[in-house]
Amino acid sequence: MANPRRGEIEARLGGRSYTLCLTLGALADMEAAFGAEDLQALGRRFGEGRVSAKDIVRIVGAGLRGGGTALSDEEVAALPMPDGLEPVVDAAVRLLVATFGSGAEGGGSPAPPRPREPQDPR
Repeated sequence: MANPRRGEIEARLGGRSYTLCLTLGALADMEAAFGAEDLQALGRRFGEGRVSAKDIVRIVGAGLRGGGTALSDEEVAALPMPDGLEPVVDAAVRLLVATFGSGAEGGGSPAPPRPREPQDPR
């Protein structure tokens, strides 16, 4: 069971429930993977709201490993998505919010990316 006070979240990925957490080691790995010089730069990068599928794999992979599940990014990328992409993106967003906070107001870290709503073609 996830402990939100420790920055943990629960997510259902590939038909299984996992606990994800961005530990200090996971954050250090993410700094290196994203070429960020520090945690503020990492938070700003996610606060821009633009992420790729590769970014989502790295975030979720780091969270899984931080939560105690030894899956490589390649194994994370290969997880089946029986419920589509939304639960995976949602897990990444909730994990970033649990780690960096929900917004910059009041001196907090920048808000993590949010999936964009589909545009109505009308």
